Amino acid sequence: MAEHKAEPESAGGPSPLRVTVRTLAETLWFPAFFFTGFLVCYLLPFHNPVPHHVDVAVAGPTAPQLEQALEKKSPGAFDIHQVPDARAAHDAVTGREATAAYVPDAQHPRLYVAKADGYSLESVLQKTFTAVAQQSGGQLQVHEAAPTAPGDGMGTGLFYVVLSCTIPSYVSVMMLLRATTFGRRKKVLTLVGIGAVESVVAFFVARAMDVIPNEPLAIPLIFLMTQAVAQTSFGLVPFFKQFFPGVAMGLFVLLSMPSSGGAIPVQMVPGFFRALHPIMPMGNLIEALRGIFYFDGKDVWRHALVLCAWVVAGAALIALGAWKERRAARKEAEAEASGEEPQAVPAAEEPPVEDPSFELPRPTAVPPRTHRLGQQAPTLTGRVTDERGEPVQGVAITVTGTHGRELVRAITDPNGEYAAAGLPDEFVNVIASSPDRLAAVARVRARDGHPVRQDFRLARRPVPAGAGPVRG
Repeated sequence: MAEHKAEPESAGGPSPLRVTVRTLAETLWFPAFFFTGFLVCYLLPFHNPVPHHVDVAVAGPTAPQLEQALEKKSPGAFDIHQVPDARAAHDAVTGREATAAYVPDAQHPRLYVAKADGYSLESVLQKTFTAVAQQSGGQLQVHEAAPTAPGDGMGTGLFYVVLSCTIPSYVSVMMLLRATTFGRRKKVLTLVGIGAVESVVAFFVARAMDVIPNEPLAIPLIFLMTQAVAQTSFGLVPFFKQFFPGVAMGLFVLLSMPSSGGAIPVQMVPGFFRALHPIMPMGNLIEALRGIFYFDGKDVWRHALVLCAWVVAGAALIALGAWKERRAARKEAEAEASGEEPQAVPAAEEPPVEDPSFELPRPTAVPPRTHRLGQQAPTLTGRVTDERGEPVQGVAITVTGTHGRELVRAITDPNGEYAAAGLPDEFVNVIASSPDRLAAVARVRARDGHPVRQDFRLARRPVPAGAGPVRG
């Protein structure tokens, strides 16, 4: 019979190398994801931006010949359509029917552009049609059909205004996950309040710097975008758990920013990001604000509807997560009432949701009466007394999770009190034990925003006949 050699893991647990590799993978997955994401989502679209299907209106009957010449020189760069005259060409730009407009003329050819669509795109158009005008023997005249505000010389100021409200909306969700004394409703309302403050402050700061025109209708649109990001991020938490940071930042940073058309015009990024532009909240806000500020409100309603759809999706995710939590709690309560043990999960218990940049609350013992700024607020408190109601000091309070894993241990103070913070949102077992007293166990539900109290009255442990006194 062949001799069977046991694997080292089966005899003495996982090998140190495997433990090290797993620890590194669990710890460094987010930096690796972000590194790859920046290479793919930033370096790829921004390293060599070239025009793709830029819509140009051309006045007069020479449009077909010009389209053929441009297509031969730069395939797929420009889409030419004919308009009757110079006035129609100008109106095509201001009405957002075309990105630019060209009016051929033997002596004074004209190019109508909109810096509001991005300075880099304007530069490409000017360079291209300067060459076209020179071939006809004319000197190109460039006219700004939609100039930006005086403080936004490069046409990218709007992007940074929107960016200043995008990332903080996501970060606010991560920080609120630490607020264990806040329930779901309070957190949602807090996100609404934060978004309202961000939108008002961002508008007036940008106005003070002359980056945007004075159009207060921008404030509710910015607010919609903050809620699209914040409420959707908050709604994703119970579904993606420890992978939530990667999903949320992938959506609202890695994909949303390159496809927004703010830093680099959307006509100059690869097709994948152009396809995302009409969907992502950041791009829709930028287009809506451009419409308000520079294009007489053109298509603002359409972009506002997309932002509203994101907010509704976030609200639906939050409601679905609440229903999922209530359903799980109801099943566990029914199992508890029937005397059944909750079903054990054979796989390793999932780690808590964590943002690599911000440490989320972990179960920990905290002082029962004092609470300093920056310290976690208790989610479980209680007092231990003896048969006469006198406080008992030094009792060990052990809190275990559903699967019996110890979460935290606290010791009662001279007043017999204890407190713990950062407990998971689930049923936990609270065990009070002391060498000279009978232990007591209670099962309580720990919930965010609803601190629970569990008191114990411990009887003295009976001394067996003939035994000596119990020494502490």
